[in-house]
Amino acid sequence: MSGRVLLTGMSGTGKSSVLAELARRGCEVVETDVGGWCVWGALPGSDNAGWLWREDWMRELLGRPRSVPLVVAGCVANQGQFYRLFGKVVLLSAPADVILARVQARTDNPYGKTPEDQAEILANLRDVEPLLRRGADMEFDTSGMTVAETADAVLALVG
Repeated sequence: MSGRVLLTGMSGTGKSSVLAELARRGCEVVETDVGGWCVWGALPGSDNAGWLWREDWMRELLGRPRSVPLVVAGCVANQGQFYRLFGKVVLLSAPADVILARVQARTDNPYGKTPEDQAEILANLRDVEPLLRRGADMEFDTSGMTVAETADAVLALVG
């Protein structure tokens, strides 16, 4: 399982950028924000709806044998039930001002440009990030790391 890593964190922490760099270096990567990996729903016993991984897809992905490291990126309400299937769960983080500047500057994703999106990001930093931190094996503050340095750190985890 050491060859399977989950990158999680708030929007703007660098998950997609690091994933692209790891793909360039030969890793198998899955960006769960695209490609149908998520469905809208609520966890059992919860009234709060949100994005959830398709459990059957994720179990099949994580159960496949592979010859290269697998790095999955995402942040959804049901990800915790899959933590035991990953060798490492890595939280990417950054200060709020860095995150807001990044989402404003990016050109490949419209999320984060509106005041409503930015308020949601700040609320998620306050409410969701502490939950992610508790479930993570380690945390990388990407505000002080280049994408290449973050990719190096992730690759060091998988040997």
